Amino acid sequence: MDQVTGMGYGMGGFDSLMMASGGRSRCVNAENPTGGKGVAAMAASHLGPSRKGKPCLSTVKAGECVTLMDVDGPGIIRHIWMTVTDKTSPKGLHVLRNLILEFYWDGEETPSVVSPIGDFFCCGHAQACRINSLPVMVNPNRGFNCFFSMPFEHARIVLRNDHNEDVPAFFYQIDYTEVDQLPADAMRFHAQWRRQKVTELAHDYVILDGVKGRGTYLGTYLALTALESRWWGEGEIKMYIDGDGDYPTWCSTGTEDYFGGAWSFAAFDDQGHMREETYNGPFMGFPFRSQTMATPESAYWDQASPVMRGLYRWHLPDPIHFQQDLRVELQQIGTGENGLFERSDDVASVAYWYQTELHSPFPPLADRCGRQPR
Repeated sequence: MDQVTGMGYGMGGFDSLMMASGGRSRCVNAENPTGGKGVAAMAASHLGPSRKGKPCLSTVKAGECVTLMDVDGPGIIRHIWMTVTDKTSPKGLHVLRNLILEFYWDGEETPSVVSPIGDFFCCGHAQACRINSLPVMVNPNRGFNCFFSMPFEHARIVLRNDHNEDVPAFFYQIDYTEVDQLPADAMRFHAQWRRQKVTELAHDYVILDGVKGRGTYLGTYLALTALESRWWGEGEIKMYIDGDGDYPTWCSTGTEDYFGGAWSFAAFDDQGHMREETYNGPFMGFPFRSQTMATPESAYWDQASPVMRGLYRWHLPDPIHFQQDLRVELQQIGTGENGLFERSDDVASVAYWYQTELHSPFPPLADRCGRQPR
């Protein structure tokens, strides 16, 4: 046993923090839009200089693109926090599906991250809910947090307001570490939102494809709206890795199994009625269901639709590595009185991954009508 280990170093999860570092902590927000050293909180309020003079973007106009971060590195984003009102006026609906996040690394022309803000933080269906996972947390009223490490030589983060109205009071903070040099094999963070409003029978929903090069798949967020009755979650998640043809290398045994549950997420109440039970965990969760079930029968399958569900799964302790290419798909298979059947549902998703080589351009994002929840 070496001297350092013998002293107990390395036995605690935060031991690395006691070691000296050459990193330099920086933040970007409305109080310090450039991330500069010694220039935060300069704006004055009626309370005087440097007294909460500009805590947010007071208005993001409809159709406007706002640059939240435009910083030279090298550096590593450590934490992103954002919040926004959940509505603007009685006619201003679905803000969380109409504010679009775009991340650009190292001068690239097409973004490596494209997603509505709600779905990026695991709050699909334009409804915020509490998320208590390791890389993404939402606390408790639209406090959106992301802790994925995002290395960059240059970072540009854009907020695009595709809402039908101006959005007031957008708050944000991006915390990063300025470093002297990134590791040569540091991969770039990517995230991509997709949606198919009605999936095609017997054709798997594509969560991610077109990924070429070397990388690591980090996880999946799924916002599913059941358009048919009966149990919805028998479809398998399939990972086609490094040249797989008709059949994948990696697959789950069902949808609820992939998200860490089993037996239709069933739990029993005091009257013995079986119900789907939501949950949050460090690496997997089922945090959102739009309806409360009142009868034993409706616990196993939906008697009325649509019912909306949100689920997340992080491959942090069990990453999916690829060396050449990756495609991720979800089967739409349910079960009922007569056994398994092919379903058509409304499915949206966010795929999160790292990769080394430049990414291929993403498919066009759906327009406002194509993004709106049911």
